[in-house]
Amino acid sequence: MKLIVKSKCAQMLQMSNMDKPSQAKHNWRVSVIVGVLILISACSELKSSENEVGLKDVLKDKFLIGVALNTAQFSGKDTVAEAVIQKHFNAIVAENCMKSMYMQPEEGRFFFDDVDRFVAFGEKRNLTMTGHCLIWHSQAPAWFFTDANGRDVSREVMIERMKNHITTIVSRYKGRIKGWDVVNEAILDNGSWRNSKFYTIIGEEYIRLAFQFAHEADPKAELYYNDYSMANEGRRDKVIEMVKSLKTNGIRIDGVGMQAHLGMNYPPVDAFEKSLVAFAGLGVKVMITELDLSVLPNPKPNIGADVAFSAEYNKEMNPYLDGLPEEVAVTWEKRYNDFFKLFQKHHDKISRVTLWGISDSNSWLNNWPIAGRTNYPLFFDRNYQAKTIVQTVINEAK
Repeated sequence: MKLIVKSKCAQMLQMSNMDKPSQAKHNWRVSVIVGVLILISACSELKSSENEVGLKDVLKDKFLIGVALNTAQFSGKDTVAEAVIQKHFNAIVAENCMKSMYMQPEEGRFFFDDVDRFVAFGEKRNLTMTGHCLIWHSQAPAWFFTDANGRDVSREVMIERMKNHITTIVSRYKGRIKGWDVVNEAILDNGSWRNSKFYTIIGEEYIRLAFQFAHEADPKAELYYNDYSMANEGRRDKVIEMVKSLKTNGIRIDGVGMQAHLGMNYPPVDAFEKSLVAFAGLGVKVMITELDLSVLPNPKPNIGADVAFSAEYNKEMNPYLDGLPEEVAVTWEKRYNDFFKLFQKHHDKISRVTLWGISDSNSWLNNWPIAGRTNYPLFFDRNYQAKTIVQTVINEAK
């Protein structure tokens, strides 16, 4: 296309330098008009071709680009979302429906309908799927940890319940889900184990058992550990220790998911990079998971993604009801792009980058840690229109 345009321009210039009689001048004018029309058409085609390029097209030789989906987006109700998925993404993860409170709301009663739809959606479109998540202290049903009298169950009962939950789910989707977030958020900022019911009832061995049960249920599935604030030194060191321990004991672990719930001032890019490189050095895949960038202030600095934390609403914490000021939007985009530059720099270490949602309208950050706010953390606005960050990342990748 560029050659055609260049050739036509050269032809027009050559014609303009000729001394022509009146008929020739008429023909020349016609040629100029035709040339301009061809030039406009060529530019339009070129622009149209560029607009057809999606994130997945320019990043395909570097890493998978994924997105978390809610039920409406994979059940066919949200057709606008589907068009965005088709154009830009080649990997998906379920945002909520695979968490234990939805999968097994009562002991022995599993609810598979939504997950079946999710898997069918991914298979039909040839999308790589990740299961999220098998063992997590949050969004778990109360019965999971207690007996009929409301007391904590024994260690043996807890292990059996955990095994049944993992085995039932992973076995059902054996060979269809590429990998599983087996354990989610088991470590605190200071590097100690989270004092969850899994930990207090079973002990740190629950990590090993969870990976063991998942591997037995589907020996070919990849198995991951996933956590937030992974740029923090305490978490970094503990994850390194955990991965080494699992490997030493012959337990399969294929990757570490670095949740990237970013703020405008945290974490530092270089600290995030240090953890990324350290995890890759363990011989496991690194995935950038749950990526979003909150532009709003928070009542607690470096808050990470602790879903148990909440604060009361006040208008000072919700300053952009009518949209982002231009200078804020520019700063937000630059910070996002700085991280994508980092991801591309280390594309040999990263297997997947997953955005935690498509549209600002349904991001969890509108309601956490303060409910009822208006946030702008994703690549697509409330009308599913691509923000300029999409083209910026595409240009960088090219």
